[in-house]
Amino acid sequence: MPKATLVLKDGTKLQGESFGAHLPCAGEVVFNTGMMGYPESFTDPSYRGQILTLTYPLVGNYGVPGECKDEEKLSKRYESNTPHIKGLIVSEYSENFSHWEAKKSLGDWLKKHNIPAITGIDTRALTQKLRTHGTMLGKIVANKDIEFHDPNKDNLVAEVSVKKPILYKRGPKKIIAVDCGMKLNILRSLLARDITVLRTPWDYDFLKAGDDFDGIFMSNGPGDPAMLEPLHDIIRRALKLKKPIFGICLGNQILALAAGAKTYKLKFGHRAQNQPCQDVDPDSPNFKKCYVTSQNHGFAIKNESLPKDWKVWLKNLNDDTNEGVRHRTLPYFSCQFHPEATPGPTDTEKFFDEFIGML
Repeated sequence: MPKATLVLKDGTKLQGESFGAHLPCAGEVVFNTGMMGYPESFTDPSYRGQILTLTYPLVGNYGVPGECKDEEKLSKRYESNTPHIKGLIVSEYSENFSHWEAKKSLGDWLKKHNIPAITGIDTRALTQKLRTHGTMLGKIVANKDIEFHDPNKDNLVAEVSVKKPILYKRGPKKIIAVDCGMKLNILRSLLARDITVLRTPWDYDFLKAGDDFDGIFMSNGPGDPAMLEPLHDIIRRALKLKKPIFGICLGNQILALAAGAKTYKLKFGHRAQNQPCQDVDPDSPNFKKCYVTSQNHGFAIKNESLPKDWKVWLKNLNDDTNEGVRHRTLPYFSCQFHPEATPGPTDTEKFFDEFIGML
């Protein structure tokens, strides 16, 4: 394998061997503590612009599944049509793979999509650095050098959102699903509940367009939620309709911003499949219940900035950050983690049922 080097903005250089596309890339270096689920994670649009470090020591041993689609032409194995990570850092890459669904190696898949990857890096030491310093800009140098680039200055949501509305017909109840980089299992979870879904671009003004709907869903997505001002305005106006609203991940932050709250960038974010979150709403039937959750985000809501009509619903038990909000009287709620999982636990899949019940 040819050599490649991860260079961090603070000057740190970590050399390893290239097993993906032997190309340079630049982005934000983050880490994920999940043990498995890399095909699903890499195709999650929330990773747009990021060089991902996997803390699990062995990666690639079950390969990558083949591509197959359902009746709606949605991928059955991935969370979008393409991987979104800028680059990959692992401790040990397994060229030999075995799985009943595997069709190719991880390295070959990354090469197909021009994504560089490095093996032979001390990912424990790298993760400790990121936990101490916080997420850091970095670049993979292979063949030639490249400038550092901060993806948080880009409108990443505009890059991953659908370009025009798409209608998925099911039952009589219809929702607007704002696609900010929506994982496909969110769409699968909604359609499985016999809901007609109008999937819209992130800045599509469904209110001005006059679309009929019974509720609004806002998806996950990459980048800084504060820069999505057109969407804040749409949701701010939608709140006056008093129709059910449910948000996931970035959708949680957008709902809070539309309500008048503020968000901030986390030191190193939450990217894992095992984050403990607790229901802290005394009025909830699940008060004090703890859930194991799947997460992928780098921003959070400032609890103290929430208007008085809103309350903190869920919190992260590792660092007490916000994991969900609710309106005190109206059918608006959101969570910061992923109840649709893929990868990860399905402890909170019932949140979809709660939303459907509100409709």
